[in-house]
Amino acid sequence: MASNLSGLTIKDEHLRRALEGREYLLVDGAMGTQMQERGLDALEAVPELLCKTHAADITAIHAAYIAAGAEVITTNTFSANRLKLGDKMSVVEAYRLAADCARAAGAPYIAGDIGPTGSLLEPMGTLSFDEAYDIFAEQVRAAVAAGCDIILIETMADLREAKAALLAARENSTLPVFVTMTFGEDGRTFLGTTPEIAAEVLSSLGAQAVGLNCSLGPAELTGAARAMASRVRCPLMAQPNAGLPHMENGETVFDVGPEEFVRAMGPLLDAGASIVGGCCGTSPQSIELLSKETARRGKPAQRAFKPACVLASAQEAVVLEKGKHAVAVIGERINPTGKKKLKAALRSGDLDYVIGEAVTQRNSGADVLDVNVGLPELDEPAMLSAVVEKLSATVTLPLVIDSSSPDAIERVVRSYAGKPLINSVNGKRESLDAVLPLAKKYGCAIIGLALDESGIPPTAEGRFAVAEKIVAEADRIGIPREDIVIDCLVMAVATNQSEAMEIVKAVSLVKERLGVRTVLGVSNVSFGIPQRALLNSTFLAAALGCGLDFPILNPSSARYMDTVHAFRVLNMQDEGAVRYIEDYANAPDPYTSPAGTAAAQAGTLPQPQPAKPTDAACPIVIPESLAHASGEVEQVVNLIMSGRKGPMGEMTEKLLASCDALDVVNGAFIPALDVVGKKFDAGEFFLPQLMASAEAVKAGFDVVRERMGESGASIDDGRAIVVATVKGDIHDIGKNIVKMLLENYGYRVIDLGRDVDPREILRVVREQNVRLVGLSALMTTTVKAMEETIELLHREVPGCSVFVGGAVLTPEYAAQIHADHYSKDAADSARYAEEYFASIGL
Repeated sequence: MASNLSGLTIKDEHLRRALEGREYLLVDGAMGTQMQERGLDALEAVPELLCKTHAADITAIHAAYIAAGAEVITTNTFSANRLKLGDKMSVVEAYRLAADCARAAGAPYIAGDIGPTGSLLEPMGTLSFDEAYDIFAEQVRAAVAAGCDIILIETMADLREAKAALLAARENSTLPVFVTMTFGEDGRTFLGTTPEIAAEVLSSLGAQAVGLNCSLGPAELTGAARAMASRVRCPLMAQPNAGLPHMENGETVFDVGPEEFVRAMGPLLDAGASIVGGCCGTSPQSIELLSKETARRGKPAQRAFKPACVLASAQEAVVLEKGKHAVAVIGERINPTGKKKLKAALRSGDLDYVIGEAVTQRNSGADVLDVNVGLPELDEPAMLSAVVEKLSATVTLPLVIDSSSPDAIERVVRSYAGKPLINSVNGKRESLDAVLPLAKKYGCAIIGLALDESGIPPTAEGRFAVAEKIVAEADRIGIPREDIVIDCLVMAVATNQSEAMEIVKAVSLVKERLGVRTVLGVSNVSFGIPQRALLNSTFLAAALGCGLDFPILNPSSARYMDTVHAFRVLNMQDEGAVRYIEDYANAPDPYTSPAGTAAAQAGTLPQPQPAKPTDAACPIVIPESLAHASGEVEQVVNLIMSGRKGPMGEMTEKLLASCDALDVVNGAFIPALDVVGKKFDAGEFFLPQLMASAEAVKAGFDVVRERMGESGASIDDGRAIVVATVKGDIHDIGKNIVKMLLENYGYRVIDLGRDVDPREILRVVREQNVRLVGLSALMTTTVKAMEETIELLHREVPGCSVFVGGAVLTPEYAAQIHADHYSKDAADSARYAEEYFASIGL
């Protein structure tokens, strides 16, 4: 399955065939390690400047790759954005000089290289989506002006940032766009995105090739490549590292040689990777052998693509594979219709209340969350955007963007880090023209309502006819049927009783004849009828039996969820009835009343009970010192676990009214953060959720600090940490994440920034009497500076502990450069800080 190539500027037929997945396209290998071999790494902290000061050397590196068989030469512009170049060089000049070097070397195709901005996007950082887009758009325009043939967006770890770059490329050029993400040993990016989600989102958004690069060697990335192959709708790209780095004679080297690299590339080629090359540590020799291997194979292998309806956040996906009937529950509670508290919260801007509703629905079994903020007095585009951004930072479930305003829909789906379901389009020409193009442009799934200019047809055949019209229009503009979900529209039996069975019949017709998914707002059927839950659950069962895929309902209703869980046994979704047995083996029958009770004597049904949340119990052991305030402690812990910082100040004040400040910190805040950290390690929470929880704790810490300040005490006496990116390295995104998390844990963090000289770090450590230092490096060429900094600190400040992290480091590598600790992520840095200060009595 290849992406649509219409409207693209494609240099020649070979490139076109490669973009169709019919021929291999060979990309070059590492630039940084080739610079290191030539002694260029010590000359400039910004490698892009070498295209001006040492153009002949950069051209020679390109020429070596071309001689080895590389067809695509990547410009030396990985960091050529306005944030990193500063006043050293303009973006336009950087791309012009870099393209000139590639052209002088005789590059068959020149790929304008675009790396990450180096800044965190909101809400974790300060860079807005629109600002990131503008930065990337400037780079794209510069690459086009420089005569590049391809836009290559690479080494992305934030799916939202990758989306900003891809949109910038599509909207500011007609060149083919390749996008690669970088994945860790856990199979996710550092923000928690899986290969499958990245492949689905980026290829749906219109990239001409999607894949992976950097971080690990080909053997370690085989699983990720196979996972991407199952979801990517365009050619699969792979540029692994030459294994993992280590030090030899003071230089960074990689542990996989050219022969082993190409052998390990075999399974990736088998998985269908057709645009291939190398990343850190690879050499012209690696590319030469890879060129011979692709020539030997002749044509790319077929990818094992699995058509499916996929909805995704940045961290979690709901996948309904073609040919299988699976059920995914859409939670209906974030919709102000009939909900006074939600209306009041939206009007007052209390988004923490919205988060609470989302968390409750997630814990009760929702798979997807519907998000509607439609109140006439609100700025709907702004409010919907704010709510979705808040939800994305705290809850990992995919979202339904529910609005009648195309402007509100576009504002949200443009920057949403995932693949949402738009609710909705209908059969009216005005709606089709306004909404379907948005779904196509932004790679979204779309709900089609079975109504048109004539209203809602009363019969199944009438509803089907409208659905057929919507699907035909979606087909015409290129929306895959896997991305179409039809709502046959539930009417109340109190007023339209004859339509009840027509609705479920329409569901069957749509599934059988159109091959698309279906959705229904279940509770509409019972308006004006007693025992609504009974009627709703019965209608739900009937609809599920006719093929309903997405019931929209209140997941906090045990009766509705009982029906869903039972049906998942019948449709084989719950294989072996494992989940059903686990939940119901020892559960009492809720519809059996003990003899003699009023319900039994009256012959009435019991009232529906709320669904039991999956993590209802307080996850920490409440210490004796806080036992008298256990209710408040549980509320505080719940706020931390759900990342809700808004109410934290008030709840902390309540606790401090009867509890000692340090007891609150050590008995509630830190244990709750420890639970969050464990969930992060287990892959249940991801970096956005970790940071949201830490922000909630910070709000509590601020209140505690204020209270302790009044008494002359301090919570962070002596617990100071210096953090810095080492000399020669201008990348600081990882360091910034660590800084934020450590601050939220209550430490005083002294951030020295990036490209910091070892003597400057030493000076601050001495002057501030700091005992713990964190160092970051992203570039292989700057690890030597990290080693020099560690050696200086250990020699001049005995007892100073140094922990290190960064994309190029491993535990073994950290030990070789004599670091005291290797931190694999921000959560590990916080744990080490806690252990270190405890070990010295602070």
